[in-house]
Amino acid sequence: MTPAEILALSCVELAAAIRERRTTAIAAMEAVLERARQVQPKLNCFLRIDEQPALDAARLADRSPPQGPLHGVPMAHKDMYYRRGVVSSCGSKILRERPAPATATVLERLDAAGAIQFGVVNMTEFALGPTGHNWHYGHCRNPWNTERIPGGSSSGAGASVAARANFAGLGSDTGGSIRLPAAFCGTSAIKPTFERVPRAGAMPLSFSLDSVGPLTRTVADAALIYQVIAGLPDSMPDLEHPIAGLRLGRPRQYFYDDCDPEIAAAMEASLDIFRKLGATVVDVDLPDLSVYNSAGGLISASEAAAFHSEWLRTRPADYSDQVRGRLLQGLAIPATAYINALRLRGEALAEFCDQVFSKVDVLHGPVLSIPTPTVAETDLGWSEHTAQILARITRLTRPGNYLGLPTVCANAGFTRDGMPIGLQLITRPFDEATALRGGHAFQRITDWHLRAPRL
Repeated sequence: MTPAEILALSCVELAAAIRERRTTAIAAMEAVLERARQVQPKLNCFLRIDEQPALDAARLADRSPPQGPLHGVPMAHKDMYYRRGVVSSCGSKILRERPAPATATVLERLDAAGAIQFGVVNMTEFALGPTGHNWHYGHCRNPWNTERIPGGSSSGAGASVAARANFAGLGSDTGGSIRLPAAFCGTSAIKPTFERVPRAGAMPLSFSLDSVGPLTRTVADAALIYQVIAGLPDSMPDLEHPIAGLRLGRPRQYFYDDCDPEIAAAMEASLDIFRKLGATVVDVDLPDLSVYNSAGGLISASEAAAFHSEWLRTRPADYSDQVRGRLLQGLAIPATAYINALRLRGEALAEFCDQVFSKVDVLHGPVLSIPTPTVAETDLGWSEHTAQILARITRLTRPGNYLGLPTVCANAGFTRDGMPIGLQLITRPFDEATALRGGHAFQRITDWHLRAPRL
């Protein structure tokens, strides 16, 4: 296979091609490393590329029997997943010189499945920001238009996968940081149920909200990697099971408030596709998600400020203005407000499931209701104006973190100016299989996910 043919493959397809000896792990690694070198000056999506160790690992993989379902597949992950003896910057100045004492559980599981890590990708400083800006290592760029943001905080994962410079990358999601880059960059992704995937060895931001998941070329890739990192070797979702009869919920409230007309039209077109697949579309009423959004914001800000309190006291100048400002804001939240936000969570989940999932199997909606902003117009310091802009970006994703619900993302088309439009499929806790099945069915009869940016 030629390098171009290899780079066009998904993880599932590449793993099969290596197993069947239609290509090799070393050929795949050489192709992705060359592509990474090409796109890095334009996208700034990598923080480190470990070329020689990756090539050595690929040669070893070709001399070894298949180690697992991802044998020989190159990957680069958000620079917050620790590997023993290696520095993870977490997108910050503060952590860029401290080797990790242990390897993250999810990396150990990917290693055991045969995946080969070839580097780490850019991210928002300490995963605290939805745009993809990083004032220490340079801003990551969107491969569909380098003047636009790639979304954050898993910016490099979204940009590198979309640019075909990475086959898959782990992200993290506290208020939308997997789903937003997936939507802005046109990739697939899954945010699993809260605590479904272990977070040991990953940088914490908000221990009550953080989730680990992959950004990938296809939903089938997301399903496979989710299976691996969640430790589910014998329970792979049956992606080929028909979705005829699936009840798909179209929200009457919140998701389409002030929604950009192009995004709303793409959502309606995607619902028509689901109807053709045999799903039933049901209009559903939602609880007041603005309450969930606010409660999630209180929890995230409080827990992040607590984690960073010592560095805020001893190394305040080593934070960017925006990140320091957001963390200091968290220090001002009363303990009663934080505790009440936690206390409401169980009641909120029960209310949401009773009102929504008693009527539908999947809630369908956009990931964002706004067009993709430019890097320049969101290159902000810290002020209340900044907070309002960032809150608008995470408005449709943060409630899902507060409720801990699994969500699958897929590209649902493009705007007239060529930017991707993301849809999200939200299901009840621990029902990742239904969301994955729905996303895969959608991609079987659409080609949005097959389109690659021209850099």
